[in-house]
Amino acid sequence: MPWCDVCDRLVDDQEVVDGHCPTCETELGTGQREPLPWKFRFMIIATVIYLVWRIYQVISWLSR
Repeated sequence: MPWCDVCDRLVDDQEVVDGHCPTCETELGTGQREPLPWKFRFMIIATVIYLVWRIYQVISWLSR
């Protein structure tokens, strides 16, 4: 799916009008949006693991 830099959103193939964005009328590039950096993914995974650990600790504390 094409990406509109001006609107900052993905444009569905059915919405594209002659290679232009339907809302702002700018020409859509053929390039794709860059994937998330590995550091950001690592931070998200580490945060989820930490929160699961804290929830486990709270549950074990409440069960005593």
